[in-house]
Amino acid sequence: MKIHESGEDYLETILIIEQQKGYVRSIDIANELNYSKPSVCRAMGILKEMDYITMDRERQIHLTEIGRLKANEVYNRHKMLTRFFADFLGVDHRIAEEDACRIEHVISECSFQKIVEQLVKSGYALE
Repeated sequence: MKIHESGEDYLETILIIEQQKGYVRSIDIANELNYSKPSVCRAMGILKEMDYITMDRERQIHLTEIGRLKANEVYNRHKMLTRFFADFLGVDHRIAEEDACRIEHVISECSFQKIVEQLVKSGYALE
């Protein structure tokens, strides 16, 4: 089963919240994305069925190995695209963030790698 753009956004958000707080709850995701708690709970159910997350007894959300891989992939694309637009092309950082968030889901691996190559050629250190 293929994950949708919204699922990728949820995984990326889970990863970011986990890095910031050390734990993730549905309410944290709802607050971060400005979504309703029922919408987040429904999405968590889908991600759990797809084996991207687990939930413990305290209802904390944990990325599975494949969930973490996917979340890191999306987050790394987001960061790299933001850097490309903001630092390399000179796009306002807020706009670069918004564009990266949309593009990270649809850009081909080939195009993404060409952007990375351009950043490297230009001396940008990759994280």
